[in-house]
Amino acid sequence: MPRAPAREAATAAPATGTRDIRLDFFRGLAMFIILAAHTPRNFVTSWIPARWGFSDATEIFVFCSGMASAIAFGRTFDRAGWRLGSARVGYRVWQVYWAHLGLFFAVATLMAAIDHFGDFDKVYIGSLNLWKFFADPGPQLVGLFTLTYVPNYFDILPMYMVILVMMPLMMALSRVSVWAVFAVMAVIWLFAQRSVLDSLGMIDLHLGFPAEPWSDRKWFFNPFGWQLVFFTGFALMRGWIPKPPVNKALIALALVIVLANVPLSHIGMREFGFDWARDWRIANRGLLNKSDFGILRYVHFLSLAYLCWAAAGDGGARLRAVGRGIGAQTWGGLLAMILKVGQQSLAVFVFSMFLARLSGFVMDQIGRNTWNMTLANFIGFAALVVVAYAVSWFKAQPWRAAR
Repeated sequence: MPRAPAREAATAAPATGTRDIRLDFFRGLAMFIILAAHTPRNFVTSWIPARWGFSDATEIFVFCSGMASAIAFGRTFDRAGWRLGSARVGYRVWQVYWAHLGLFFAVATLMAAIDHFGDFDKVYIGSLNLWKFFADPGPQLVGLFTLTYVPNYFDILPMYMVILVMMPLMMALSRVSVWAVFAVMAVIWLFAQRSVLDSLGMIDLHLGFPAEPWSDRKWFFNPFGWQLVFFTGFALMRGWIPKPPVNKALIALALVIVLANVPLSHIGMREFGFDWARDWRIANRGLLNKSDFGILRYVHFLSLAYLCWAAAGDGGARLRAVGRGIGAQTWGGLLAMILKVGQQSLAVFVFSMFLARLSGFVMDQIGRNTWNMTLANFIGFAALVVVAYAVSWFKAQPWRAAR
């Protein structure tokens, strides 16, 4: 494999040398939103970012994961070469694979235990459409381990694995030209768009993975579509895409795009009575399709991300300065917790998906009102913080320094 040109290496390496607190801050926020969004019948989900525009916390998670991967793996490719860099990516895929399986069995066991030991009107294994798994587990176990059986609730980590597998390809292409990387990203994304391919009579070329052997359903989160936002974050952190300037013109443009989304959003239809938007969304569903990552989701997310990036200040300076208004010590502690959650996103995500189902079951039994649902959300958020600090403590291996 030819070595990277000196000019490219010089521009890419510094971008992955330090960690920006904005990355961990927004990824941490995404973890809290994801927990709320996956808790059944949680009133908070009526007001999360997904209800105000086309993109949601999934874009935040995937984009920030791309940036974090540029830091975690990019330096390995630079320092140790393509082969060892690919090996490290493979090791991460191995970790995520077992995290995915562990999450499935933990949640499936929880649902089965509730149904077995309880006497409820609701069948909880049905809430995640796990009928086939429990009715005929043998073939489904084979599908589960080969990722050909991926229920909807469990398809984010498989998507992440496939995107990680693409990383060595992108790093190899970057040694030829970063434009080759962007071209491949665009082509892969294009062949993931069912609506586009259908209109061109090329639907048979649609890229996607089968989600279950008894139907033609594919993974809800199509990695070939979602790689676009992941590698956008990756490219920004690597320095392949120059840092956008903060100026009034770009801020105004991004703000116009974000505000223009509101009438077309769920909030616009629900709160402001823009009923015409429902027909527009149906007619243009391919442009905002979540499964294949429609282009309008990408445009909305980049606009929102730019505004947040500009508001946070250089290196997150404004994030740190917020404490002047609400108390430096209070904000400092809150900021530290959010950053810690963002730093341990895989462990926190897996735990949150389990906790969301457990919390939903508890709320089914005690009933939902504004007060107890708010309390449940805050208990869940606190649990994520505890998990993040616990995982960080174990990763530090304090027993090595102890006598």
